[in-house]
Amino acid sequence: MKRRNLLAGLAATLTTGCTRIGETAPFAWAVDQAEGLHRLAHRAMGGPRPLAREYPVSAISADFRGNGSTDVNTPLYRAHQANGFADWRLQVGGLVERPLSLSLADIRALPQRTQITRHDCVEGWSAIGQWTGPQLGPILESAGVRAEARYILFRCADLLYGAPYYESCDLADAWHPQTIIAHRLNGEPLPVKNGAPLRLRLERQLGYKHAKYLTGIEAVASLDGIGDGNGGFWEDRGYQWYAGI
Repeated sequence: MKRRNLLAGLAATLTTGCTRIGETAPFAWAVDQAEGLHRLAHRAMGGPRPLAREYPVSAISADFRGNGSTDVNTPLYRAHQANGFADWRLQVGGLVERPLSLSLADIRALPQRTQITRHDCVEGWSAIGQWTGPQLGPILESAGVRAEARYILFRCADLLYGAPYYESCDLADAWHPQTIIAHRLNGEPLPVKNGAPLRLRLERQLGYKHAKYLTGIEAVASLDGIGDGNGGFWEDRGYQWYAGI
């Protein structure tokens, strides 16, 4: 079994099984320790910036399925969808010197990166797609992230099970060259089921970290007080914050 598949399987086991054990404090402590070791081991294997594998065009999957939120059923989103997301804006703020408000035209005008990568879902399925968008690092450099920032938070337009979806990563992954704000999939504007008009691609982590329907990016010093304080929608429900593959 490949390491990526093994890690995905382990993550699925941790998140779907052993419910009674998972509710105990010792198990939670053990998971927290394992997550820290996982992140250290992941970084140690190739340094903080090893690249995820990239594939040829011939490897692109015939269909890139959507899961989790596959639409945003709000009047505001419908209005944006109706005009082709021409007025959609991505706010960049928090602990930055120069907050930004980027339109889709601004996003498209930035230097672009196109990468063909494999998306691995914690549910056990994978798909290969070609993603295009600007790298997150230069956007953060334009905003001027302040020294006290430790994490980058991603705000989304969708609600899942009635709660706002959000995600986060550390600064090393934020500046990873394959971490992009994608607006195209397989050469076409991002479909609604895959997060139109903007989604995060965090290629070295499992799929639930790749937040869709992005509305805001914030530099923060702590994840405390955001959602339930665990760094993401699924993390608040027991998933590991660091989901490296």
